[in-house]
Amino acid sequence: MEAHRREHGDLGRWQSLEVGREITVIKRSPDGEEAARYSAVIVACAQEDDWVALRARWAYRRVEVDELVFNPGDELIEWFSPALPFNAFAVLSPGGDLRGWYANVTYPAFLEPLADGEPSVALVWHDLYLDLVGLPDASFVVRDEDELADSGLEATDSRLHTEIVAAVNDLVQRFVSQQMPFCLVDGPDFPGESTLAVPE
Repeated sequence: MEAHRREHGDLGRWQSLEVGREITVIKRSPDGEEAARYSAVIVACAQEDDWVALRARWAYRRVEVDELVFNPGDELIEWFSPALPFNAFAVLSPGGDLRGWYANVTYPAFLEPLADGEPSVALVWHDLYLDLVGLPDASFVVRDEDELADSGLEATDSRLHTEIVAAVNDLVQRFVSQQMPFCLVDGPDFPGESTLAVPE
């Protein structure tokens, strides 16, 4: 992942992101192809590891993953870092209740220019197979280990494979101990402050 950081690490541009700014988010699948594109709003920034929180709305059909339910109209608070190889999404009901967390092992997030006529930059996250689903009762499941095994990455790029496994282990420890990025933004209106709250 170090080569990825050197290629995409524009920390000055990342640190210029401001609360209240609308931004395009692009998800890439493990093979690098674009898998999703959506709009979000920056709602908080944290100095630790340059985490940025975005608010997005779930606009797709109802989805249930290991007891975590995504319903149309749910809000997602999505944490991204340019320094760490994972992100985490808090899934909130329209009434603000925490349904749970969906976290992804990824390359560190980065910004890239968009085409003329679109917002100036997009936040890009490149998925790397493994996911963690966490529920408010503190139970969790690590997902898609079969996809990582089927990728053949352990044979073709053992270093990246080792980094992916280390990243999901770090995610598990952070979820269990309620460390970043498993934090919520305080306040129903997400004021323009870097105020964080860890759910009980």
